[in-house]
Amino acid sequence: FPGDKALDGYSKKKYVCKLLFIFLLGHDIDFGHMEAVNLLSSNRYTEKQIGYLFISVLVNSNSELIRLINNAIKNDLASRNPTFMGLALHCIANVGSREMAEAFAGEIPKILVAGDTMDSVKQSAALCLLRLYRTSPDLVPMGDWTSRVVHLLNDQHLGVVTAATSLITTLAQKNPEEFKTSVSLAVSRLSRIVTSASTDLQDYTYYFVPAPWLSVKLLRLLQCYPPPEDPAVRGRLTECLETILNKAQEPPKSKKVQHSNAKNAVLFEAISLIIHHDSEPNLLVRACNQLGQFLQHRETNLRYLALESMCTLASSEFSHEAVKTHIETVINALKTERDVSVRQRAVDLLYAMCDRSNAQQIVAEMLNYLETADYSIREEIVLKVAILAEKYAVDYTWYVDTILNLIRIAGDYVSEEVWYRVIQIVINRDDVQGYAAKTVFEALQAPACHENLVKVGGYILGEFGNLIAGDPRSSPLIQFNLLHSKFHLCSVPTRALLLSTYIKFVNLFPEIKTTIQDVLRSDSQLKNADVELQQRAVEYLRLSTIASTDILATVLEEMPPFPERESSILAKLKKKKGPGTVTDLEEIKKERSSDMNGSTEPASVNASAVSTPSPSADLLGLGAAPLTNSAPPPSSSGSLLVDVFSDSASAVAPLAPGSDDNFASPDLASSEVVSEEPADTVHDADELFHKFVCKNNGVLFENQLLQIGLKSEFRQNLGRMFIFYGNKTSTQFLNFTPTVICSDDLHFLNCFLCLNLQTKPVDPTVDGGAQVQQVVNIECVSDFMEAPILNIQFRYGGTFQNLSVKLPITLNKFFQPTEMSSQDFFQRWKQLSNPKQEVQSIFKAKHPMDAEITKAKIIGFGSALLEEVDPNPANFVGAGIIHTKTTQIGCLLRLEPNLQAQMYRLTLRTSKEAVSQRLCELLSEQF
Repeated sequence: FPGDKALDGYSKKKYVCKLLFIFLLGHDIDFGHMEAVNLLSSNRYTEKQIGYLFISVLVNSNSELIRLINNAIKNDLASRNPTFMGLALHCIANVGSREMAEAFAGEIPKILVAGDTMDSVKQSAALCLLRLYRTSPDLVPMGDWTSRVVHLLNDQHLGVVTAATSLITTLAQKNPEEFKTSVSLAVSRLSRIVTSASTDLQDYTYYFVPAPWLSVKLLRLLQCYPPPEDPAVRGRLTECLETILNKAQEPPKSKKVQHSNAKNAVLFEAISLIIHHDSEPNLLVRACNQLGQFLQHRETNLRYLALESMCTLASSEFSHEAVKTHIETVINALKTERDVSVRQRAVDLLYAMCDRSNAQQIVAEMLNYLETADYSIREEIVLKVAILAEKYAVDYTWYVDTILNLIRIAGDYVSEEVWYRVIQIVINRDDVQGYAAKTVFEALQAPACHENLVKVGGYILGEFGNLIAGDPRSSPLIQFNLLHSKFHLCSVPTRALLLSTYIKFVNLFPEIKTTIQDVLRSDSQLKNADVELQQRAVEYLRLSTIASTDILATVLEEMPPFPERESSILAKLKKKKGPGTVTDLEEIKKERSSDMNGSTEPASVNASAVSTPSPSADLLGLGAAPLTNSAPPPSSSGSLLVDVFSDSASAVAPLAPGSDDNFASPDLASSEVVSEEPADTVHDADELFHKFVCKNNGVLFENQLLQIGLKSEFRQNLGRMFIFYGNKTSTQFLNFTPTVICSDDLHFLNCFLCLNLQTKPVDPTVDGGAQVQQVVNIECVSDFMEAPILNIQFRYGGTFQNLSVKLPITLNKFFQPTEMSSQDFFQRWKQLSNPKQEVQSIFKAKHPMDAEITKAKIIGFGSALLEEVDPNPANFVGAGIIHTKTTQIGCLLRLEPNLQAQMYRLTLRTSKEAVSQRLCELLSEQF
């Protein structure tokens, strides 16, 4: 560059271009930077363009020239020349450094919302601001421009709308309240796009799909918020989503792959929004059916996406039954898919759709697949099979068989957590101990046993071998010889366990004491190179020699039941999958009606399944996790309680009916049950309250300050509710005091409460953006009509806040389903023929009369849905028992829909008039 004569602009541009090319070849360039900066002051587009390109690629943010570059960029931004402004904005975005954000983050929003800015510059400004916000969010100031940028969604230029939507979506994730008004505008714009013909948006129509990129971005923006509260906006959004689902059913307008890709991109994003809102049963079922069609599509990517989306749908109480109808297709995919990632998604979906009605089928299929599964996913399948077998075990002999089969098929992938868990469950359940001992004894007779099976066999026979010792085929000596034949093949930890089994045998079977002492006395034990084995052999031998029978019986007595704890298998699976995965999502809302007040399990089976307080509480179908009073701040206060329904954030410790410990609450300092009427107005949001009649999880109340979410479980006359209080602001709540109030209507005999509620205290300080949880233990003493009231008082910004909401603890939560034949049903129906025992209601349908949704709601209500009982196949009948501490109340129901008149007739018969009336009131609100 330095020479006798000055270079003209063209020559500078040419040489700077050559330097840029040399740099791209991999050589360092440490000269020519000033000439590139000089090109920025040129009035020629081509010269300025090369200058900006060189700076974007080569100039470091620490360069001495950065001040000159910033001045040149400021001049171009102030020039109002759209071409120059575009180049400057592109340069800022490409560099995207913190220094650039400090210099221009305050200027770009002004350009974006200025009335005289051209459309192309607005596009560039929106994307440039998005880039700066992603790199340095703390340097982008929120101000008056935020309300004005939302209105860019109404801009006539779709390019501006597309860029603005990307910006608003990112900003709304961190500042949802600032951009709440974007919801109605986004719905309006989406409606115009979805209902337009492809010719209306010619410049933005891609293979007959109008503005697919903008549609996807708008749908993602709407996922930052809950369903719109305005009925008009909500109705318009529902119409949009229905239109998208309808268009997916239309024959393709083009055979080219670009058309189907664009169409399906919009469809899958719409389904994601439907799943996110989880409030429209009709849309959820339609989305599920649409995804079901993709399960057999020839395109692998579509099958993968369909399986992934259905995993999420399976966690909704509205669509779970619809997902289950595709079980055969998913099992077939597991067997025939060539792509391992698709097979893995099929495993995830089977895990997500599993409940008591199909657990044995799904576990059997997963075990079959495990024999040929890819090594990379075997451990995960083992964990899932173990969790499902435990969670949905009604017959615990099946559980024991399943775990032993699991060890046989994939012993190398069975972690310690799995065989620890089976030991805990067998020890805690008297009714399965003998069967477990017999089964492991038979399994150990195989010539080659996996070491994990030896561990399980050694432990169980050491504790319960006496239960099968009466059979000559499994006499004490045979049991000992069988275990000792595996001894030399095992690792040191397993040998140590077997030595403990041998000393247990000394106590259980005195007749083989001499044989065991000979083994312990052998040189291979007493002089073992491993100090642990040597010490055990010496101490056990000495103990068996000098201790009396009574001392041996005391020292070596049967292991006591294990304390309640979270299933370590579930914790391991979550850790393996990581947070936010599809598998973890299944746990987010899995405590739905099919496990609690919608269980398909007969009441008689329930009674036997919980005959003893079981620390292995997941066997009841209820997840367990450690309790915490606070959770980390969520990523978005708009969805503050997104973790409310996740086992990783909330703990539902299982209930053991009959256990007094469920109601031990030593410290009720900050939150206690009070028997008096609240002084303030109760927020009786009937619509939200009634939604909880058939489900146990969700958001109960929400305003600008506070969000209250619930997660609950019920079993017979006991229940446990987790209440999550989310601070949606950035300011602390002080003196935060929630109180559960039982009104006079919840008393009986003028002295006792119909509901026994005990709460645990919460932290009186709730940080901004954080949530705390409160546990409420519930015991239904007698039938009741009114729900208890939750009163919350706290101080926010110096102002005292006081609000009350009804807690959705309703009589049907204590329903246990009962299976009945047609003959038994109508015989019982006639027995309850007293006029005071029957309540009937005829009412207009408030929701679409869909048979599948109706079934799901009846099951969610708590009764068993009895198939082929009513002579009219269009009618629905159910049966169940209301469990209270003082009595049990049988209940029969019959729902007769009239599609032509859009009416229902609901008839309820119970042995108690007040119960019939209350159940009728609750159930009629659901249709």
